[in-house]
Amino acid sequence: MAGGSAADLGPTAVVKVFSAGTAGCVADLVTFPLDTAKVRLQVQGESKALPKGQKATYRGVFGTIITIVRTEGPRNLYNGLLAGLHRQMCFASVRIGLYDTMKQLYAHGAESMYPGLGTRLLAGSTTGAMAVAFAQPTDVVKVRFQAQVHQPENGSVKRYSSTTEAYRTIARVEGLKGLWKGCLLNIARNAIVNCSELVTYDIIKEQILKNKLMTDNMPCHFTAAFAAGFCTTVVASPVDVVKTRFMNSVPGQYGGAANCALTMLLREGPSAFYKGWVSFMPSFLRLGSWNIVMFVSYEQIQRVVVRFQRRLASERFD
Repeated sequence: MAGGSAADLGPTAVVKVFSAGTAGCVADLVTFPLDTAKVRLQVQGESKALPKGQKATYRGVFGTIITIVRTEGPRNLYNGLLAGLHRQMCFASVRIGLYDTMKQLYAHGAESMYPGLGTRLLAGSTTGAMAVAFAQPTDVVKVRFQAQVHQPENGSVKRYSSTTEAYRTIARVEGLKGLWKGCLLNIARNAIVNCSELVTYDIIKEQILKNKLMTDNMPCHFTAAFAAGFCTTVVASPVDVVKTRFMNSVPGQYGGAANCALTMLLREGPSAFYKGWVSFMPSFLRLGSWNIVMFVSYEQIQRVVVRFQRRLASERFD
């Protein structure tokens, strides 16, 4: 990422990968109930249209959270958390931690402080695609867990009893292909998300520092992360809804990602692509808060690790 004071320059690729994975886990721990609410809103109505006059089970992000707590218990807000943490350690570490490395690679090792927009977009697309190819099974399991409703009194039981059992069941019933379900769609989504998220953060942070509006500290990171979350929400929501629906579907429900999108359009209308968005704020609440927590944590973890490494090095030479 752009910037860095003299005292904090020089985190290696390994430090960035570790910091990104850890920061992704911190962000998931903080915002997971919002993500669960988003998934429930997105899959609502996929099996059949609601009868005329019947109210939807979930209405709005906070209404969804309250409904889950009341009908299933607060623990179900964290359904799939373990798979989510698996995902972040695999996913965020690659797509965020390797972004600067890929940016330097596409710039052919040039020492310019300000690479072009094309270089940044290419780097973001590449690390996003790499991360999906590596971590897709964890995303499939996370979405399945978040979407399942547990209400024994209504005859609704959990699809999977544990994260390990989910991996095994999907592999056994759907084959290894099932663990990579929606992979191409997710690659498209994450190319978009990574570019809007990382490139926006990178450029805005760079401009703040370049114009001396702030120093390279937490307020600067917060501002750039807020903007990154805003841009990502605008761009990625429709693709995210289709991705969630397709990965949560049973075998044979949809002929592919394109068929899933077409079925949603014909059966539920264009508004289906903004379920979980309803208005701008609910989706931004999830993506914006995740970006703020993740980027602020990422910057701070990098600095802590680098300081620790330098302290070890100075003690070694004393």
